Amino acid sequence: MGVVAPHGAYREEIVMPGNSVVPAPRGVDAVAAATVPMNGLTAWAALRALDLRPGQVLGVTGAAGCFGGYMVQLGKAAGLTVVADASPSDEELVRGLGADFVVRRGGDVADRFREQVPTGVDGLADGSVQGELVLGAVKEGGGIATVRNYVGPDERGLRYFPILVNAVAEEREALDGLRRKVEDGVLTPRVAQTFPAEEAAQAHRMLEGGGVRGRIVLTF
Repeated sequence: MGVVAPHGAYREEIVMPGNSVVPAPRGVDAVAAATVPMNGLTAWAALRALDLRPGQVLGVTGAAGCFGGYMVQLGKAAGLTVVADASPSDEELVRGLGADFVVRRGGDVADRFREQVPTGVDGLADGSVQGELVLGAVKEGGGIATVRNYVGPDERGLRYFPILVNAVAEEREALDGLRRKVEDGVLTPRVAQTFPAEEAAQAHRMLEGGGVRGRIVLTF
């Protein structure tokens, strides 16, 4: 399995840097293995940037998605207490991924995090790009790992870490560590649906419709 960055992977064959490829996890088929590298490495990089210690509290938004789900699982494996948000229909899924506390999504989501952790979470992975809406959940001086290059306002000493998978695409040791975590049952690959390559447009329509739980995979 490998991570293709910065170019796309809509092709049967591709030449990739050797450090971007590792063996697929034992017992996992190619479709499931394909869901691990991009989101898994992004989650690994976010956790590394936040640099939390065992016993500290990690907040996760978008926990039902692949990036958020991997954040929950990697956070628990690192000895962290994990507080995650979810819609009512996703609460059971997020608890099953290992979240210690699940709070309801909504405009007051920061307050709901604070109900569970009055002092604020030590670090937050904002997988659903809620931005300023969720900053209040983080303690003074806490860290926020963001996607899509989001950097919020300079307040309360908050530290922002925009995470781009391109920056870690050749960290082979980390990618191989994800393989081992899948084999050990720490990480759970989730396939939402597969489409033949010629139906890629339909796959994009499904993705744009929202609510996808797991990854959509094109097969060739």
